Formats: sequence, C-alpha cells, structure tokens
Amino acid sequence: MLLSADKATELPAARVLLRFLLRMLVLILFAAFGSIGFGRSLAALLWMTTILCAVLAMLRRERVSAASLNHWDEMIGYTALYCAVMALIQPSGN
Repeated sequence: MLLSADKATELPAARVLLRFLLRMLVLILFAAFGSIGFGRSLAALLWMTTILCAVLAMLRRERVSAASLNHWDEMIGYTALYCAVMALIQPSGN
C-alpha cells in the first residue's frame, strides 16, 4: 500500500522539467530588475530557490534516490546553476 501511495504522488518527468523551466524564467525576469546587477541577483535567487526546493522535498517526504524526478533533482539543478553563475561573476584574481 505504501508503494502505491508513493506512485500516486510522483509527477511525470515532463511536468517536473516544465516546472523547472518556468521557475527559471521567473528567476531570470526578477534578476533582470535587480538593483545589485543581474549576475548577483540571479545567484541570490538561485540560492533561495535551492533552499525552497529542499524544504518542499522534505515537507512532501520525497525520496532522494527516487526513480522519477522530484524536488531533490530540481535542487541539484539550481545548485549547479548557482555554482556556474558564481564562477562567472567572481573576479578571476589574475
């Protein structure tokens, strides 16, 4: 019975990817109007979204190693994008 309840709460991968892309679109739009610059605004928004995804995954009790995409996978995607943005906006030091 527990297995069927887990299957009932899983979303199709296409829907999770669409949610990820729509959230990214909103983040980019908000970062474009940030007063601290696009890169720094986007980095801050990505970090907050990473935390939001982790909290949502814990509240929904999603499994980290689930077979389908979930909030944990989104969190990893936002963390990777955050690291990429930070690498681009940090001065090289040379």
